[in-house]
Amino acid sequence: MWKIRDVTIANPVVIAPMAGVSNPAFRSIAHQFGAGLIYSEMISDKAICYSNKKTMEMTRVEAQEHPLALQLFGHEQASMVQAAQVLDQTDCDIIDINMGCPVPKVVNAGSGSALMKDPDYACQLVREIVAHVRKPVTVKIRLGWDRQSINAVTLAQGLQAAGASALAVHGRTRSQLYEGEADWNWIARVKQAVSIPVIGNGDIRTLEQARQRMEETGVDAVMVGRGVLGNPWLIRELVCGLQHQSPPLPASPQQKIAMILDHARRLCELKGERVGMKEMRGHACWYIQGLPYSNRMKDRINQMTTLQQLTDMMGEYEQSLLSGEYPWLSAVQENGE
Repeated sequence: MWKIRDVTIANPVVIAPMAGVSNPAFRSIAHQFGAGLIYSEMISDKAICYSNKKTMEMTRVEAQEHPLALQLFGHEQASMVQAAQVLDQTDCDIIDINMGCPVPKVVNAGSGSALMKDPDYACQLVREIVAHVRKPVTVKIRLGWDRQSINAVTLAQGLQAAGASALAVHGRTRSQLYEGEADWNWIARVKQAVSIPVIGNGDIRTLEQARQRMEETGVDAVMVGRGVLGNPWLIRELVCGLQHQSPPLPASPQQKIAMILDHARRLCELKGERVGMKEMRGHACWYIQGLPYSNRMKDRINQMTTLQQLTDMMGEYEQSLLSGEYPWLSAVQENGE
């Protein structure tokens, strides 16, 4: 158990903000599997200021999601403060500022990782937000813009002085995007340089990695992103393992298929069947990764448009996995899928 200011967090497993993924359907599953803290996908400050309907829906917090951090991105002080004040009125527990997104469309507008290029302004921005909201304000950063301009340690100290209640540090520079290996040595240096909680982020895909990184760096928590896509069971394994409890059994193919349909129903309820099932294609493909004939099954999944189609497809696949017979394979080959 640890705290971000007055927010108590039950365990050191934190789920990263992932664009197009970290909506309430995904977040409720992450919470169900025991995550200590969950982040929303990043939300545009300007869209909040314009009261964009789709964006305002992204600020909705379900009762079963706590503790939850809503993540804000932008770069202009006035709109960031205004948007943070709107988030301050929601049921979220924490307001997080994104200074780590490496996507060109975000950084070219001066947001995300671009804020690390001007640490004085970044700290002033956080100082103003902290002064205008009641909820804890945290910041997610990278190591720096590139290997020649790593400034995570000095920026972290400045953000702490500006009133940030915690930091999440991704162990890559902006220029690395998601390539190469995360450098946890720098995350350790950040942890040593500040007194507020530090969450380490980058390449956590197993309990052994999480345990080793926490021991080596002293971070308060580990943030997991891509490793839990299609594998929420990793969350439970990390929670149990990092708290010295017996690890759960690996998920069976039947459990994975049941989870696919559960996730699909949650997405349909959240976004409607047309949009929900389109988004579910990617999730379903992640869930079946590594199962027999999963690539052929992915071809079928990427054609489906309704919950009933997915339900029938998964029922057929489950029967095949149990019997070892795959009569639908010939149909897939004939159709050229």
